[in-house]
Amino acid sequence: MIDSYEFGKITINGRSFRSDVKIFPDRVDASWWRKEGHNLCLQDIQDIIDYSPDVLIIGQGEPGLMKVPASIQHKIGKAGIEVYVSGTEKAVRLYNELHRKRRTVAALHLTC
Repeated sequence: MIDSYEFGKITINGRSFRSDVKIFPDRVDASWWRKEGHNLCLQDIQDIIDYSPDVLIIGQGEPGLMKVPASIQHKIGKAGIEVYVSGTEKAVRLYNELHRKRRTVAALHLTC
């Protein structure tokens, strides 16, 4: 459960993080750094694709500046994973709605 999110900070199950995160059902990876910064590459989320969740929620930052190319979204879909891409605030709300109902992973950029 994501307790709160504000620009640059997220609290998950009572633990606060100030770096971008990947949230799996059994762990939080707070070492997520993308190869091309604000452009998501397939290798940035390959571990998530290999994990094969039902749903992947991608948070693009508060104003949504992290780009998620349509080709990446297509590859995620071809892997049988439902994908949602939005600003991080909306992504947090969606994660909290879905994570107990479906096997859900979130990849959240916390700043711009």
